[in-house]
Amino acid sequence: MKTTSALILIVAFFVSISASAQTKVAGVTVPNTFTAGSTTLVINGAGLREKYWFDLYVGALYVQAKSSNGPELAKLDKPMAVKLHIISSKITRDKMVDAINEGFEKSTGGNTAPINGKIKQLLDAFTSISVGDVFDLVYEPGKGVSMYINSKLATTVTGLDFKKALFGIWLGPDAVDDNLKKGMLGNG
Repeated sequence: MKTTSALILIVAFFVSISASAQTKVAGVTVPNTFTAGSTTLVINGAGLREKYWFDLYVGALYVQAKSSNGPELAKLDKPMAVKLHIISSKITRDKMVDAINEGFEKSTGGNTAPINGKIKQLLDAFTSISVGDVFDLVYEPGKGVSMYINSKLATTVTGLDFKKALFGIWLGPDAVDDNLKKGMLGNG
């Protein structure tokens, strides 16, 4: 009897550990850790991007050290990642391109000219978008932002300037969605 009780406790312990190794937002489960190169990142937070009452995607932010200061995180020259899970058929390639362009306009205060070529490089990598697609935007200092679509490398865009503007879309003072920003900063 003692052996059975001990076994049940051990199983319950490992089930609770594996359950706590993930975060669930709007029915999407995201891992609580992410690897960028050789660096293990922890989830800073996750949230839901909504527009006109439609749930569009779940976004998660991964960092080395948790912070609730979005603009500072966007500026850091440290490994970090944003994971986007598409949950709506309303997101098409054209709508995503328009939204990203609008996000860059906001995050740069309208001054996208210095990074226009880099923005185009990122946008050209969006060939199609479907419900269930996962986009990982992974920044590594000295390398740039690598975009993976469903775990396959689509492009790598160099430069801290680009990383600041890209991450500013979700974390900057004029973020694309305040509730998503709060979630990604652990305040959701």
